[in-house]
Amino acid sequence: MKPLFSRGPSPESRILLLGLVAVALISIGLFTDWLQPLRERAATLAAPFYQITDTPGRVSDWVAESLQSREELEQENDRLRRRLLLLEHRSQLLAAVRAENTQLKELMNSAETVSERVLVAEVIGVSPDPQEHVLVIDKGRDDGVGPGTPIMDATGLLGQVIEAGSSSSRVLLITDASHALPVQVLRNSVRAVVEGTGDLYRLKLRYMANTSDIREGDLLLTSGLGGRFPSGYPVGEVISVRRDPGRPFADAEVRPQGRMNRSRFVLAVISEQDESAGTP
Repeated sequence: MKPLFSRGPSPESRILLLGLVAVALISIGLFTDWLQPLRERAATLAAPFYQITDTPGRVSDWVAESLQSREELEQENDRLRRRLLLLEHRSQLLAAVRAENTQLKELMNSAETVSERVLVAEVIGVSPDPQEHVLVIDKGRDDGVGPGTPIMDATGLLGQVIEAGSSSSRVLLITDASHALPVQVLRNSVRAVVEGTGDLYRLKLRYMANTSDIREGDLLLTSGLGGRFPSGYPVGEVISVRRDPGRPFADAEVRPQGRMNRSRFVLAVISEQDESAGTP
């Protein structure tokens, strides 16, 4: 009776056979081109597997490069922002220097029209009280400035010194509600009194008769009466005149010629009396 199953080759025989086959294939591959189509086919089939196994590395490299690029862009943007801020700051400084030079040139041109000695002063402070129109300048008794010294800018009269220290002075603007000064109309020399209103952009004429020859556009100058201000300084321009037949006086509004809140440099008009008062 035959056995149901026959024994196959032994494991040793199988290993030997596989070894011989491997040696034969290696020899064929080294010394012939018979296996070249097979290798190309195998490389084609294996390419997708190589790509799949290489994907994590490529993703990792892409993420690292993206993060580095983002960081570099943020750093570059930060550098550009700082540089832009620096350039804007320098531009503002240059604009301020140009504005100061323009003001100084205007002051020098204005000083040529004033017969008295003039002194360029810088505004170093303003009164914190909005009801008080007072400036502080960096010139005082040591410079020949005293109470009553007229202060003007390149366009017109600003006010007068009310307190003078050794190196600084307080200036009351003509727009202050407590200030009044005699003026005359340039066109016809009609005299009047102009008062402050507490508004930096508006003055008013006091006690102007309804029949007075004054109209919009008239330029008002200091008249020299009262001895406080020399004559001929520009004070303001008449911007409106209202006449009421039932009232004895006309209402006239005046726009100051001086730049009350915009002038950094001003002119102090020094008289002989101021110079003698400032001399020890």
